Amino acid sequence: MPRGRRGLSPNAERAVRLPADLHARPAGLLSRTAAGFASNVTIATPAREVDARSVLLVMSLGARAGTEVTVRACGADALEAVECLAALLEVITPIETDKVPAD
Repeated sequence: MPRGRRGLSPNAERAVRLPADLHARPAGLLSRTAAGFASNVTIATPAREVDARSVLLVMSLGARAGTEVTVRACGADALEAVECLAALLEVITPIETDKVPAD
């Protein structure tokens, strides 16, 4: 067996400034996408860091438009996970409200 450093899992991280609030729809998409990676993935605001696979934890961040969040991953597909989730966060759109027709 070779000596030396044990195989360390790759790490990756990327900061993204949110273009809109991280509301239920994008939080759900982010969590479902994160669950598809083998790596452990987290999302962090300046206040705290949560497991990106949990939609409730992601929503509990209360991340608003303009907030800088950091996506971190550790594992075999860390770089791919971070790039994919950061790309999703970069295109969040505001909540569309149903307009009630005027009488």
